[in-house]
Amino acid sequence: MITVLAPGLLTTVQDLGRPGYAHLGVSASGAADALALRTGNLILGNPENTPALELTIQGGEFQFQQDALIALAGSDFGIEPWRAIAIPAGGTLKLGPTRTGARCYLCVRGGIAAPLTLGSASVHLITALGGRPIRRGDTLAIGPEPQRPPINHPIEWPWPNTGPIRVTAGPQAGWFCRPLDHRTYTVKEDSNRMGLRLAGPTFESTRELLTEGATPGAIQIPPDGEPIILFVEHGTTGGYPKLANVVSADLWRLGQLRPRDKVRFQTIPISTALTLLREQEDWLRALVS
Repeated sequence: MITVLAPGLLTTVQDLGRPGYAHLGVSASGAADALALRTGNLILGNPENTPALELTIQGGEFQFQQDALIALAGSDFGIEPWRAIAIPAGGTLKLGPTRTGARCYLCVRGGIAAPLTLGSASVHLITALGGRPIRRGDTLAIGPEPQRPPINHPIEWPWPNTGPIRVTAGPQAGWFCRPLDHRTYTVKEDSNRMGLRLAGPTFESTRELLTEGATPGAIQIPPDGEPIILFVEHGTTGGYPKLANVVSADLWRLGQLRPRDKVRFQTIPISTALTLLREQEDWLRALVS
C-alpha cells in the first residue's frame, strides 16, 4: 500500500491507455510519454502496460506501507531515473520539481492496483473516465508480484530529447504553401493532455475540411493559423486540416514538452519513420532478452 502525503502538481494513474474505442468517441489517453512508462515497467519486471503514477512538472511525497521496488522513468525529478530502487516498509519517497522535461513515471514492481474502465486504468482528465488525479491522503494498492525478475543495473537512456521533432506529411499537407520545417514554435501555457498549442509562424489553408478521424500527434491548423498538436486525450474527430503528423518514435517527446519550451520540426519520409520505430522497439526488446 502507498499513502499519498503530497500529490504534486498533477499526478494520475496511467498505463498505455484504451485504444479501440475511437468509434465511440473515446480517445486512448494513457501515458503522455509511453516510452518512459514501458521502460520503467520493464526495469522492474512488470508487463509494459502495468499502471504507474504519471507526475507532471512537480513531484510529490509518497509513503510505502510495505517493502517495494520502484523505478523512476522519464524526467529527472531529483532522483536518478532508469534504475530499480528498494524502498523499505515505512519508507518515504519525496520528489521535487522537474529538472528536465515535463513528466516522470513512478513505477512500482507489481504496479498500481487500480480498477479498469474499458480495459485500462488510465485517468482521462477531460472526461474523468477512469477516475481523477491523485489527492493528499489517497491510498494506492500495489498489485501482485510479476514473474519476471527486475533488471539489477541502471539502464542507459539512448534517446536524446534534442533537435527537431520528426514528422511526416499530413493528409492535407498539399493545402498549405510551405511545410513546418525550419521554423521555431513556443508551447503555449494553455496546452494540456488534449492538445499542445504552439505560438509562432502561422499557416493559411487554401481549402476547408469536413470532420474526419484524428490521431495522436496530428498537427492541425485551426482558423487562426497557429498549429495544434493532438495529444493523448485528443478528440477522435476534427475539422481542421492536418499539415503533418509526429512520427511514432517521437511521440514520447511530446509528453516531455513544458509550457514555453521551444520546438522545431523536420519532415522525413514514412520509410525513415518506420526505421526509427523499429530501432526503438528493438531496444525495448533487448532490455528483457
